[in-house]
Amino acid sequence: MNAMEFGKVAVLFGGTSAEREVSLNSGSRVLAALRRQGVNAHPFDPAEMPLDALRAFDRAFIALHGRHGEDGTIQGVLELMQIPYTGSGVMASALGMDKWRTKLLWQASGLPVPAYALLAADSDFAEVEEALGLPIFVKPACEGSSIGISKVKRCGDLAAAYAEAAQHDPLVIAEQGILGGEYTVGIIGQGGQLRALPVIKIEPATEFYDYEAKYNRDDTQYRCPCGLPAEREAQIQKQALEAFRVLGGRGWGRVDFLMDEEGNAYFLEANTSPGMTDHSLVPMAARVAGIDYDHLVLQVLAGATLG
Repeated sequence: MNAMEFGKVAVLFGGTSAEREVSLNSGSRVLAALRRQGVNAHPFDPAEMPLDALRAFDRAFIALHGRHGEDGTIQGVLELMQIPYTGSGVMASALGMDKWRTKLLWQASGLPVPAYALLAADSDFAEVEEALGLPIFVKPACEGSSIGISKVKRCGDLAAAYAEAAQHDPLVIAEQGILGGEYTVGIIGQGGQLRALPVIKIEPATEFYDYEAKYNRDDTQYRCPCGLPAEREAQIQKQALEAFRVLGGRGWGRVDFLMDEEGNAYFLEANTSPGMTDHSLVPMAARVAGIDYDHLVLQVLAGATLG
């Protein structure tokens, strides 16, 4: 599409979630990229502007992360206003934000996921530790950017990890530690046609790939090519596309997975509004695939739709 054919574009970023700062970073870079290419793009922070003001726009680029931006909420608003928007629709966005329900769907579809348990204040934490083994990762079910996540390495520490995660979400997951490596698959596409980008292997210098490692440190290593044999990488890309489609994902996204020491992959979670910061993974993989940042942004915008 010609830049002028997009009309007046709202770049939605900021918002009210715990990931506000990351979203401000993503959105400001997206906005600059669109303007460099002649798109009539404008910043729109739902935390500071009334949503009714969106009626002045022809389409929206969603660079919001977390609650009220990635969970189907803003997508529903845009649907009601009949403003085409980037990324997945209401259902897929809501499912992708919920790590537990994502796992249920993936399990039902035959996709491998790490062993896990739901936690509550009255859980038998010792029993969960014994069932899952150590280490265990404890996380809020509906947060992103590793917010509220703990790695439990000693018996008896699970209750404290639950209390930390429960500050962010009443639904908390304890997940078996899979320690053979962490990877991610970026996904882009238009008109129902999706393709997987090259797989990235993530090697944090910290205990695990936490918020600091994702956004504030320069010693996290990103391997792309990821080091897997080409045939194995292709298999995982195919599975990642299936995992994304099972949720109803469209437009673009990311699927994260873990590898055990035997080379078996376990799918972890999906991201339907990926980061677009200078540390973000989809732009990295796109660059390896020959798509620079500006063209990636334009391609995502071109895929904006309704329904």
